[in-house]
Amino acid sequence: MEGLGVPIVTPFDETGTIDEAALRRTVDWVTGAGVDFILACGSTGESELLTLEERAHVVDVLVDHASVPVLGGVGHPGLEETRAQFDRLPAGVDGALVVTPFYFDHDQDSLAAYYRTVADKADVPVYLYSVPGKTGVSLTPETVGELASHDTIHGMKDSSGDIATLQRELDRVNDDFALFVGHGGVFVQGLDAGANGAILAVANVVPEKVLEVLDLHRSGRAEEARRLGRRLVELNHLITSEYGVPGVKAGMRLRDVSAGRVRAPHQPIAAEAERSIQSALDAVLST
Repeated sequence: MEGLGVPIVTPFDETGTIDEAALRRTVDWVTGAGVDFILACGSTGESELLTLEERAHVVDVLVDHASVPVLGGVGHPGLEETRAQFDRLPAGVDGALVVTPFYFDHDQDSLAAYYRTVADKADVPVYLYSVPGKTGVSLTPETVGELASHDTIHGMKDSSGDIATLQRELDRVNDDFALFVGHGGVFVQGLDAGANGAILAVANVVPEKVLEVLDLHRSGRAEEARRLGRRLVELNHLITSEYGVPGVKAGMRLRDVSAGRVRAPHQPIAAEAERSIQSALDAVLST
């Protein structure tokens, strides 16, 4: 895995049921823009509001429909539920993104043991997922470095938004370990530090602009990448930190993309919030 991944939204209809047709159209939207791979059932996909069976179904639909590799989000607070999710992964999935166990407090030794146990039994590549803003749990760079030596653990999505942490992780892993920036606020800084790419919620809304930043950076036009990246930061802030998944779906609708409804307890954003997103979106698209 390398390049740009999209943690794709899960569209729901007015009854709260997964809207498969809208999901396929969303896949077509991001793959048509040229993204490198898709993450199913990540945070932006409202994974924690899906049942085990629904998660498995979403991954199955994406594996069947997408023309790019698919990662399945499988992490849960406990090992048994995570194993059950692995058992439901369809043939053809390209890897599993495993979020840190949450709710209870765990020390780093416990987290490392958990990931080793998961990876020992996995028959697809495993990618670590650290998103302390959502879970309250962080993997330390030392733990990442230790786990990176496992044959089945191929990479990580770091959504901490902390460049120092990302750099310390990069210093402790080999070149064949794929480390992805998972926070749009430090996208370009992460590329500057040496990340292999990014998995960003904002790519649901402006996939072509996120790809442009990545392409500019890869071609040595780093200052142009930074300039466009700065425009992306405000939009990213609004649709993630400020308004969350309802903001992502609102941004997609502003681009006439079938994002569907959110699932309770999420609620649609207010008109004023939508105007803020429209303003930030216009600024990005005009660049």
